Amino acid sequence: MEQLESSFIIVGILIVVIFIGTIRRKAEWIINFVLRMVMGTICIYFFNYILARYHIGISVAINPVSVLTSGFLGIPGVAVLFGIKFYKFL
Repeated sequence: MEQLESSFIIVGILIVVIFIGTIRRKAEWIINFVLRMVMGTICIYFFNYILARYHIGISVAINPVSVLTSGFLGIPGVAVLFGIKFYKFL
């Protein structure tokens, strides 16, 4: 009987450890996503400012779609957004 109780305790501890690890990983993903969104929005604003300063008529709107794109893809997502704008411009 003692062996069965100790087995349940070990399994319970393992489940708690796996649960804590999963929560930490998800929190890390959320923080990473939010940081990419913020940095992507700053990059879009910065590039729009530079292009407007040199009188180049291309700008990417800062809206939920562009912010989410930069959140999912990061800086390469911002490059894709500007690439699409350049392609449409030509």
